[in-house]
Amino acid sequence: MMVYDEQVIRRLKRLEGQTRGILKMMEDGKNCKEVVSQLSAVRSAADKAIAYIVAVNLEQCVLQAQEDHVDPRRQVNEAVELLIKSR
Repeated sequence: MMVYDEQVIRRLKRLEGQTRGILKMMEDGKNCKEVVSQLSAVRSAADKAIAYIVAVNLEQCVLQAQEDHVDPRRQVNEAVELLIKSR
């Protein structure tokens, strides 16, 4: 089972705040360029959150594989596939 630390939870809360800010901008009639710029920032932050979650999970899986004396290549391949699919 994956354990999500405070760092990733804070990242997601910031994403939530950014998204609410974009909605407010739209309600206030801000121009397209400003809204798209903020949406791009949210997308970038989401990509970083995904990478962080996959990296932490991969680290946990590799450590467990080492403890179980199992080759961790499958876990590494799954992590790479997950990152590719997230794009």
